[in-house]
Amino acid sequence: MKFKSLQIALVSEHASPLALAGGVDSGGQNVYVAHVARELAAAGHRVDVLTRRDDAQSPAVVELADGVRVWHVDAGPARFVPKEDLLPYMSEFSLSARQWMLRRPPLDVIHANFFMSGWVGLELRRQFTVPLVITFHALGLVRREHQREADRFPAERIGIERTLVRDSDRLVAACPQDAADLRRLYEAAPERIASVPCGVDADALRPGDRRAARRRLGLPQHEFIVLQLGRLVPRKGIDNVVHAMAALRQADPALPTRLVVVGGDADTPDEVLTPEIGRLRGIAREQGVADRVQFTGRRGREQLRDWYVAADVFVTTPWYEPFGITPLEAMACGTPVIGSAVGGVRHTVLDGITGFLVPPREPRLLADRLLQLQRDPARAAAFGSAGVQRVRSHFTWDEVARQLVQVYRSVCDHARLQAPRAGRSADVAAANHGALGLVSAS
Repeated sequence: MKFKSLQIALVSEHASPLALAGGVDSGGQNVYVAHVARELAAAGHRVDVLTRRDDAQSPAVVELADGVRVWHVDAGPARFVPKEDLLPYMSEFSLSARQWMLRRPPLDVIHANFFMSGWVGLELRRQFTVPLVITFHALGLVRREHQREADRFPAERIGIERTLVRDSDRLVAACPQDAADLRRLYEAAPERIASVPCGVDADALRPGDRRAARRRLGLPQHEFIVLQLGRLVPRKGIDNVVHAMAALRQADPALPTRLVVVGGDADTPDEVLTPEIGRLRGIAREQGVADRVQFTGRRGREQLRDWYVAADVFVTTPWYEPFGITPLEAMACGTPVIGSAVGGVRHTVLDGITGFLVPPREPRLLADRLLQLQRDPARAAAFGSAGVQRVRSHFTWDEVARQLVQVYRSVCDHARLQAPRAGRSADVAAANHGALGLVSAS
């Protein structure tokens, strides 16, 4: 049976699919939106991505792939603005998106990414009666539990998220922890949660020749190389890995080790543009391992495979992690992973099978696990092989897109059944709009 292709809008206000990996506001969500868009289009659907214009030189529209267009939406200054400061511009984003929708064929579904895109999605849903699906990528109440006073998002975030949980047509949870947090903290109805993981491009990220990768990158062949790759922000717990390198030196002073940190807001390490680099370098000096910690700056996605392949082990020990794509990317390349036993990492990394899980902020235990892998190459290789198999079986982007299409069709079918009832009354719609805590520019 041939299914009708869908007209889909992915809204991702701060995370453009065109962005380089590793920047302060460039991480898993950018990767998610880019690959989901491509795979949906490859399956025959038409996809438009709406993201905020953060560069005055950006063209109005960029063709990301056949069937995928990225639209730069005017909302606030045409320059980088930290996502914590973007909420006041969402009314303008909503107005621009509304004008865009008036000029195009009707959409079948809107898939919002992050709570601010969800706010825009609810505005568009109210005006155009298009079903709304949301992937939060991170939840404000979870962030508050872990970051407390360091959380810079406005207080309105929580109310917006609660409204989205109540009024969106479907909530996409990336892992069991994500679904549990939606139920525990936001009282989400279980039947309205769809579990769909993030994925990996298993064609681009695959095992390779470690020695050849090290030659291309200029890395020593004889060293035990630990890789940390991704956004450089405190919650990622990279300081924990630096402390583990110091514990590793105490355990075996003669062992040649190196921590390579890939990421940042410039192609070369810049402590002004990426303050976390300066903080981590200070810790490395205090711990006496400055000579064992190397910062590379950010790298384009086409370069990442060599870094994963060149490493003996990939480490990621965040305080919390809604999902975490980098452990899967490392596993796809056949590299064993040591990760925090938190959030999505606990779901993707199988302890004792594809790597190790450790508590966050436990550098000595992390160092012990690193030493185990260094001393047992056969076990490390077995972890790597098992990781490749796990990714290819459960976490490919085409499978993610297939599951999302099932979600989209479900909400579209439900919307058609509800159409004769004329949907919610105008009074209810207006009340929900007011509950968002913002005044629409429309």
